[in-house]
Amino acid sequence: MVALTAGIAYGVTGSSDGPADSRPVADNAAPAPASPPPAKTNTTPAKPKPTKTAKRSTVAKKPAKPATKRTPKKRPTTPAPRSTAPGGGSGGGGGGTLAQQVVSLTNAERAKNGCGALTVDSRLQAAAQGHSNDMIARNFFDHTNPSGRNPGDRITAAGYRWSTYGENIAYGQRTAAAVMSAWMNSSGHRANILNCRFKNIGVGVALKSGTPYWTQNFGTR
Repeated sequence: MVALTAGIAYGVTGSSDGPADSRPVADNAAPAPASPPPAKTNTTPAKPKPTKTAKRSTVAKKPAKPATKRTPKKRPTTPAPRSTAPGGGSGGGGGGTLAQQVVSLTNAERAKNGCGALTVDSRLQAAAQGHSNDMIARNFFDHTNPSGRNPGDRITAAGYRWSTYGENIAYGQRTAAAVMSAWMNSSGHRANILNCRFKNIGVGVALKSGTPYWTQNFGTR
């Protein structure tokens, strides 16, 4: 039996205009890792099943997820994210922190496909970092946290009033280049990255015993 070394959850997208459009992971989800459960995409994601390397995609299978659709709930409170994200290092995506490298690689992929560059929004950044921290603190791997809050809830609580949003999550990939490769090889995650309607981005990275937990939030106001 192959041990799960990394995972990605379904990619999720949400819009205030209509119901969620869910896409299952390429390998139809993989079971959750030893501690965190596998991730999901929009609506009702199938539980991802672990395999080696890359996240959900046809190559190396890892659990991954995108976000769900819902109208934003007005919660004025902005959670104070714990800054457990690594400060820098070689992530295969140029200089800067791992989060900055993911943003650069994301914009490079968008440029190849005719989409405008995303700008970092501090509220999306706070929502993404908070979710990565929370997955480690409460030992889960999903778009919806144990309290039942989905990406739209969390992004709204961070103060970002969205008209549409998206979220990709992953764990285990050691570099920005590795996690981007996994997401780009998964249809749901790739769709979020190459969604030309998105204008803003926030990336969170937190470490659990040296294993990164990644969250990528997209939005348009």
